[in-house]
Order: sequence, then structure tokens, then C-alpha cells
Amino acid sequence: MASYEAIKNFDDDDDEDVEMALPHNQISESRSATVSPTIAQTTPLHLHINNIIEEQHIIARHQPQPQPKSPRLVSLDVFRGLTVALMILVDDAGGLIPALNHSPWNGLTLADYVMPFFLFIVGVSLALTYKKLSCGVDASRKASLRALKLLVLGLFLQGGYFHRVNDLTYGVDLKQIRWMGILQRIGVAYLVAALCEIWLKSDDTVNSGPSLLRKYRYQWAVALILSFLYLCLLYGLYVPDWVYQIQTEPSSEPKTFSVKCGVRGNTGPACNAVGMIDRTILGIHHLYQRPIYARMPECSINSPNYGPLPPDAPAWCQAPFDPEGLLSSVMAIVTCLIGLHYGHIIVHFKDHRVRIIYWMIPTSCLVVFGLALDLFGMHINKVLYSLSYTCVTAGAAGILFVGIYLMVDVCGCRRMTLVLEWMGMHALMIYILAACNVFPIFLQGFYWGSPHNNILKLIGVGT
Repeated sequence: MASYEAIKNFDDDDDEDVEMALPHNQISESRSATVSPTIAQTTPLHLHINNIIEEQHIIARHQPQPQPKSPRLVSLDVFRGLTVALMILVDDAGGLIPALNHSPWNGLTLADYVMPFFLFIVGVSLALTYKKLSCGVDASRKASLRALKLLVLGLFLQGGYFHRVNDLTYGVDLKQIRWMGILQRIGVAYLVAALCEIWLKSDDTVNSGPSLLRKYRYQWAVALILSFLYLCLLYGLYVPDWVYQIQTEPSSEPKTFSVKCGVRGNTGPACNAVGMIDRTILGIHHLYQRPIYARMPECSINSPNYGPLPPDAPAWCQAPFDPEGLLSSVMAIVTCLIGLHYGHIIVHFKDHRVRIIYWMIPTSCLVVFGLALDLFGMHINKVLYSLSYTCVTAGAAGILFVGIYLMVDVCGCRRMTLVLEWMGMHALMIYILAACNVFPIFLQGFYWGSPHNNILKLIGVGT
């Protein structure tokens, strides 16, 4: 019975139970030459069990221990959350405070930083996502699916299906659906940057700034080629005269406007190559119907806000124009690739001081170069996504990111940024609910007696 109890206890617990099944003096006696027949028969089994246990201990000691999960870089979430908060601020208060609203054409306001900040942090995150790849084909497939999801979601949210606040209709005429938008642009930039990160990096060892540039030299080549292509098309394409029609009255015939161009290299609202490419490929009815330049003094008596047309307004003032068009999205990809470089610094350098130095060098160069371009005539323009705009906003994103990194990840001051951190971890959800009017429209669906007597009107939103 004693031997049976020893085996039973091993099955139930661990190796100590074998010894604990018998008193120590009886165990010692069982190992001597003068043993009882019952215990002598169990000794080989007892030794066999001990051998198994020792082998398991040896195997466990030689097995690689699981690596502790690296701490999450909090500054990424805080930066993303701050961008979301900035987007909500300019959407809600931009109409009241002109400095918060988008610049009608040339120039830079607080709202004009939102899009490049999003693209910048997408690039930074991609470098961390693909720092260890098992299969490039599988990673490319997943990146393509993510980009496709963003394209479809953006088409659904910004294609015209969801109405503006106080517009009590829904649905979209497929003849006028808007093909491009914010999420579509982010999806395109994400896909190109992801494919570059998956396929266009060498096996060079990184131990300095020059070696970092050598490892990702093909990605920098893509950024330079895209910038060169953009400049060639913007300043080299011939823009002919063009016409468009708008419905001035619901029951009247559409009114036709003729815009005189016949120029090359023009960067004004009417005759630029960015708008011509969108009108030719996407179709003028599939562009954004409230052009940003309609707030210019030439087009609005309430400039810099929207307003009635002046008596001598140019013919192009009411023409559709998409701020997230095809050619301008080429430079959006470049912004994402710049963010990718900042992410590479996180991957290859672990010292805080080294990271900050390698971040501030390109940051300073981008800001100075962008301001110099603006000074010499290549104006900062968000709608065209000009090269100067790309450099200045990417440099500003770098400055902000370094500041947040110092405060949160180096100094550990996280308490004051907890809300922004949470917003950054749920950025897409907040964007859909707040910036795309999903939540306001949901509230607007509850009314008393008439659809115009809804909750939004009661609390004074959208009036």
C-alpha cells in the first residue's frame, strides 16, 4: 500500500510528493541492502520516476525563456490622440475662429496640420509593425486588405451617403458619389508605405546615421521619385479651358460656367494640374462639392468664411474641387514615408539621446527647406499638397513627436496625457463617430412631432 500511495501522489502532484508519501526513515531503509520484499519491488520504479523528473528539469533549464514583451511606446498613442482632438476642435470651432479653419488657398493654419500628422504617425507605426517579418507575401496581402477596408469605409462615410448636420436626407446618387476622401488617402499612403517597408530594405547592419540611410536607401529613392513626378506634373502639364455645370435652383436647368485657362505651371485655384487630373480621371461630379477656395475674398463676401458671391466673382468660384485628389495624394505618400524613417530610428536605436538627435536633424532640415521653398515662390498650400507644405508639416510633426516622446516616454509624465492616450488607441472609432457626423446624425434621428424638432436643435448644435 505504501508503494501504491507513492505512485498515486506523483500522478496527482509533483516530484516532492514521491518523497512525502513515506516517512524519511522508511525511505532510507528501502535504499539499504536489507529491505522488505514489498519495498524492494518498488525501488526500480521509484528510481525511474526520479530519472524522469531530473530529465524534465534539465530540458526546462536548456529551453529558451520567453522574452519579455517590450513596453508600448506611449508617445505614439498620445500623438495620435492629440491629432484626433485637434481634428474635432477645428471641425467644431473652425467656422467661429478663422485661425482654426483651413486656409482658403495659400498659407497654413492649425487645421492644415491634421492630415499630415495622421499620415506621419501611420508611417512611424508601420516601421514598428514590420520590424520582424516572417513572410513578405503574407504581410503584403494583409496590408492590402487593411488598405481596402479603409477605402471602402471612407467611400461609405465620405462618399455622400451620410448627410451633413441639418440635412435631413440620407443616401447618395451614384452619379455624384465622391471617390476620394480622408480615409481613402490614408489607405493609399498606408499601402504604398507598407509595401516599401516589406520589400524595399536591405540587409545592412545599422549602427549609425549613414548606415540607417543605406539600409533604407530604396525607400528614400521612392520618396524622391514621387516628389519629382509630382513637380513634373504640377508644373509641366498643360491645363486647357474647361466648363462645368451647377444647379442654381432646384427646378431650373443647370447653369454652365466656362473657365479660361490655357496655361502651364499655374498653381492658382482655377488652372492647376491637380484639379485638371481629378476632373479628367474621377469626373467633375465625383469631386468635393464645397471647394475650399469658395472662402477666398474673390468668392465670398464673408471671407475667410463661406458666404454669398461678390458681384464680380470669377467663374471658377463654385466649381467642385477635391482637397484629397489623386495628384495631391502622391505627396501624402511622401509624408507617410518620412514618418517611416522616424519609426526606423525607434527600431534601430534604443538610447533616448541618440533617438532625439537623429529625429531633430531631419526635422530641422525639413522645416528650413519648406520655408525656403515658400519664400522663393513654391507656396505652402494644403489643397495642392505642395512640396513646401509637405516639408513644413512633416517637420512640425517631428517637432511635436519629439516633444511628446520627451514628456511621456523619457520623463514619464503620463497622467496628464491619459485621455489623449485613450483617444489615440481608439482613433478610428472616434473619427467615425465625431468627425463623420455618425454620432450627431444618430442623435438627430430622435425628434418630437417633426424631424426638425430633434435633440441637436434642442441643445443648439448645428443651428
